[in-house]
Amino acid sequence: MFPIIGIVVVLGCISGGYLMEKGNFLVLMQPAELLIILGAAIGTVLIGNPPYLLKGIVTSLLSVLKGSRFSSSLYLDTLRFLSDFFSTSRKNGLTALETDLDEPDKSALFKRHPNFAANKEALHFFCDTMRTLLAGGVEVHDLDQVMETDLEVLHRQSRLPAGALSTMADSLPGLGIVAAVLGVVITMSALGGPPEEIGHKVAAALVGTFLGILLCYGFLGPLAANIKKQTDAESEYFLCLRMGMLAYMKGVSPLLALEAARRAIPHHVRPTFQEMDKACRKTGAPAAEAAA
Repeated sequence: MFPIIGIVVVLGCISGGYLMEKGNFLVLMQPAELLIILGAAIGTVLIGNPPYLLKGIVTSLLSVLKGSRFSSSLYLDTLRFLSDFFSTSRKNGLTALETDLDEPDKSALFKRHPNFAANKEALHFFCDTMRTLLAGGVEVHDLDQVMETDLEVLHRQSRLPAGALSTMADSLPGLGIVAAVLGVVITMSALGGPPEEIGHKVAAALVGTFLGILLCYGFLGPLAANIKKQTDAESEYFLCLRMGMLAYMKGVSPLLALEAARRAIPHHVRPTFQEMDKACRKTGAPAAEAAA
C-alpha cells in the first residue's frame, strides 16, 4: 500500500508543480521518447540476466506492491510451529518425526501449521537441517556452520533481483540522454522550418532527459531499495528459525529454544512473551508448560 501511495505522491507533486508554473501537459506526452527509454532499459535487463532472474524481478515487484509478508502474525505462527515440533520431539523423540521430515506434505504436524508449510524455502531449510541432525554423528557447531552457509547462499540469491533492477534504474538517465540526442538530431534536420515546429521538437528532446531521470530516481531506484529491504526481512526470518533450531540442538528446554527464536525477531514485529505463550496454547503446548 505505501509504495502505491509513494508513487501517487511523486506523480502528484511533480504534476502539481508543473501546473503551478502554467505548464502544458500535452508537451510531456511523448510516447516515442518513452518507448526509446523504457524499451532500451528493458532490453538491457534481458541482455544481462538469465530467465529465472527475470521471473524473480517480476515476483519481487509484485511483492513490493503487496507489502512485506514477514509480519508479527507470521512470526507468531512460526513460533507456534516450533513449539509444537519441539514439544512433540521432546515427548516422543526426534526419530518419531522422521516420516514427517521426509514427507512434510503428508505430515499431520505440518498440516496444523499451513502458514509455515506454505513457505517452501523455510520448510526445506527446517526439514533438511533436522534430517541431518537425525542422521547422527554431527556436532552442533558443524551443523550451525552448514545452516549459516545455506542462509548466505539464499540471501545472496534473493538480492539478485534488486541488483538487476538497480542496474536498470542506473541506466535510465543515460538512456534519457540518448533519447534527447535523437531528438536534437531530428531538430537539426528541421532547421529552417517554422519556429513553433523547432520549439516543439526541442521540448520533446528535453522530455526524454526528464523521463529518464524521473523513472530512475522517482520509481525504479526506490523500488529496488524496497526489494532489498524485503530480502533483509527474509534473512531476519531465517535467523529466527536458525536460532530456535540451534538452541533445540543444544538440548535446552523447548521454552528456552522458543525464547532464543523470539529474541532474534526484529523489534518492530517481535511478539511479547505473553503473546507467544497465548499463540502456543492453540497447539496444546503452552510456552510456560514447555519448560517442564
